[in-house]
Formats: sequence, C-alpha cells, structure tokens
Amino acid sequence: MLGGSRPHRATTARLAALHPLAGSSPLAVRSTYIGRDLFGASFGFDPFALYAAGLLSNPNVVVAGQIGRGKSSLIKSFLWRQASLGRGAWVIDPKGEYSALADAAGCRCVRLGSDESASINLLEPASGGAEEIPLAVSAVAHLAEAAMKRDLRPTERAALEIAVGRTARGRNPGLSALSAALLSPLAEDAEGAGTDPAGLARDGRELALQIRMLASGEIGRVLEAPAGKSLDLGARLVVLDLSALHGTEHLGLVMGALLAWMGARQRHMAPMKRYVVLDEAWAVLSEPAVARWAQVSWKLARAYGVSNIAVVHRMSDLASVGQPASVQNAWAKGLLSDSETRVVFAQSPGEAEASRSLLGIGVNEAALLPSLGSGVALWKLGTRSFLVRHRLGTKEAALVDTDQAMRGWP
Repeated sequence: MLGGSRPHRATTARLAALHPLAGSSPLAVRSTYIGRDLFGASFGFDPFALYAAGLLSNPNVVVAGQIGRGKSSLIKSFLWRQASLGRGAWVIDPKGEYSALADAAGCRCVRLGSDESASINLLEPASGGAEEIPLAVSAVAHLAEAAMKRDLRPTERAALEIAVGRTARGRNPGLSALSAALLSPLAEDAEGAGTDPAGLARDGRELALQIRMLASGEIGRVLEAPAGKSLDLGARLVVLDLSALHGTEHLGLVMGALLAWMGARQRHMAPMKRYVVLDEAWAVLSEPAVARWAQVSWKLARAYGVSNIAVVHRMSDLASVGQPASVQNAWAKGLLSDSETRVVFAQSPGEAEASRSLLGIGVNEAALLPSLGSGVALWKLGTRSFLVRHRLGTKEAALVDTDQAMRGWP
C-alpha cells in the first residue's frame, strides 16, 4: 500500500526502487547456468565473460555459508559445467570431497600425504630456465619461514639462494639435497657471497637443519619427489587431496609450499582460463605463507587468466585471520577487496551485521541472510545483487553428494 489507503500496482522493474533485490535485470552476457533468480529469470555466471564485458573489474570469487547450505555443491557443479567450455581447474581439497568430480572428469584425484607416488618437488625446474631459481627460492622460503615461525634473516636468504641454484642444477634436486648444499657449501659459492665456506655454512646451518627435518618427516612424503616424478599439472582438472594432513600442523606448511610451487608452474604452461579453488580457506589463511600466496595470486589473477575462488564458512572468518593488526589479517581482508564476486549462503543471525559491514550490503539484504534456505545465496557482482536458488542436474547430484557416510550408517 502506497500513498495512504489506495493500493498501487507496478511492475517489478519500477518496484526495484523500493527493494534492492526486486526486478534485477539479467546480466547481458552469455554465462554458465547457475539456477533461478528468485526475483527474475534464470541466472548465469562466468567471471571471465563478465570481466571482458566490463561488468567486473576482477575475476576472483569468495563463497561463504554455513555447513550444509550448498557451498560445495555450487563449486563442484560450476566447475563441471565450466569444463564443457574448455575451462580448467586446480582444486586444493583439504577434506577430500572432490574425488567424485575428478573421477567423472576422467582425471586423477591426487592424494598427497597418503599415496607414496603422489608428491611434488619444489626445486625441479619446469622449463630449465635460470629465471625459475627465484621462484624455487620463494617456495622453499615460504615453507621454512612457516616451519620456523619467523622470517629468514638476510644471511639465511643469501645462503638459500646460493644452495637452491646449485641444487636445482644437480641430478637429484630436492629438499634433502638442498639441506646438504647448505651444510657443505663449495668454495666458489662462498666466494660469491664474500665469505668462506665455513662462514656460509654457519649462515645457513639452522635453516639447513630445519629443511632436513622437514624432508625426513611426514612433509617429505609430499615435497620430496624424485627427479622427473613431480606431479603433472597439465590436466584440465587437477584435484589435490590433502585430507591425510587435515587437522595436523603440517597442513598449512604444505599448502603454502604447494601453492607457491603451483604458481611457479603456471607461468610456463599453455594459456588456459583456469579456476584455482582454495577450499576451507578460513583454516589455512592464518599461515603467513598461505596468506602471502593468496595476496599475490589474487592481485595477478588477470595477468594469469585465473579466477581464484576462496571458500569460507563466514565472511567474518576473513576478518579474524591472525591477530587484528597482523600482516595475515590485512592480507585476508584484502581478498574481499580483490574479489568483486561474493556469494553468501545462509549465515547465523549474529553474522548478518558482520557480513553487512564487510560486504557493504544494505540492511534489507543483511536481514535476509539468516533466513536463506539450503541452496539459496545472495550474489554480489560488483554493485549489483541477486538472490539465486542453485539448481542441480540428475548426474550432478551424485558429484556433489557429501552425505553418503551419514546415510550409510545403520
């Protein structure tokens, strides 16, 4: 009722002025079908097409929602549908929930930490070029800093750069060989650093012992692949299952090194629009190495032709990473500003206000979040809002099922 007691009728296009979600016009871009816009027609999404059309300024995505409300179903079905367009995907899967998707796509689900043949080598060059040495140094430094819980000292960094250069040119590059190179530097290595072999060995000793300990333990099973046996990332869909490490202190260490290694490989691969999915992002962004990778990867998404997708339970998870004034906290919050697409499934009533603040949404939109049913999400594409019910095909339902164990119990 408007203007007193007299009823007023209008189309949803005109009533959009009264409700920000009412009558949103469809996106005028060919996109992958997602489901039904509850205030309009069918709804599709393709970050690459939307970016090309000037409707998004970056292709990155953050997906949030309570457990069981449809986050994983959306991601899996979206990747499956995008594969038909020639799009690739790398999935970092801490819980081991993407194996059915990999099987359906005819790709191997690599179970790192549980399969002796599934491992990577941080020091094995992808193309043999000298420009890869700094990338290998960065990957190992991320791993070491995360394990030592401090930044490398300048002398340690210099010793690491020298040792990585020598190890990467050897027959069997790897963490064990790198530790040996740090402990026993050659005379020419020391001369280039303005010291003697004993001094260079002292500079890198603590680092060398840390790397040797990592190589000989559980992490070595993941990061100590023999030469020529490192994982191939060339498949259209690559699922890296880290469930063997889930809940352990090693998960963040391995993920930081793994992501740095994948980023280095990406520079030497044939161009392909690709999604990089970081599931359970809330659990690992507190690791400085992972947060640092995320910041760089989100910034360089357009240059690499990549759409990064971070999956969290609550939007406030990104605001609570690390200490309030920590670097990790700033990096995690920065993911939101570098992700112009935000998909929010049901949130608890206490999260509505936090979501409103972090996303810059209106009071009416925030008030909807606690009442959203399973499979329904608020989509924020830049400044535009859509309320969308995700729909699954018959075959897709089997790909996204995560309740098999619950139904299988007597």
